[in-house]
Amino acid sequence: MSYELATVTRDCKAVTIPYGTDTLVFKDEKVYVTQQLGGNFTLQRDNGQLVRIEGKDADAIGKEIPKEAKVFKIQYDDEKPRTDEEVEKDVWTQLHTCYDPEIPVDIVELGLVYSNVVKPAESGGKRVEVVMTLTAPGCGMSGVLKTEIEQKISRIPGVKEAQVEVTFEPPWDRSRMSEAAQLQLGMM
Repeated sequence: MSYELATVTRDCKAVTIPYGTDTLVFKDEKVYVTQQLGGNFTLQRDNGQLVRIEGKDADAIGKEIPKEAKVFKIQYDDEKPRTDEEVEKDVWTQLHTCYDPEIPVDIVELGLVYSNVVKPAESGGKRVEVVMTLTAPGCGMSGVLKTEIEQKISRIPGVKEAQVEVTFEPPWDRSRMSEAAQLQLGMM
């Protein structure tokens, strides 16, 4: 893990890791940027506390806003409905951009996603239902990750509803990780 020292240029909203509580990083505070993944930044404070800031606040640590953090809704031809398979493929692509803030591997490769189901939405378009878990039941980042995933899925053309359910049945264990994730984390 590389640590890059940064000085915060303005007060900025953050979320504590692993508790998921709202906090602030303050102007002139010195932090280490420990990770930039999925459009977000993980920072370490002088006291060792980890916090995550959204990519839209990258300027507060002297960085450019990552392309994954730019909010946009891809436009498409409303006359040509998308198939469930097209939407499902796009959902998997978006899920690969979501990361546990403490682990530099996306949630799909970690084996956190149990299912991704696309079905017709009552209001037209598609409804996407994702069932996932976390590496630890007490992780306070559950709500933060759930919201991030729902937002990213909602940007997919044709998606009108996105719902993420966090479950702990069956419980996660490292056997659910892909070989690539195990290699990246030095577990093979």
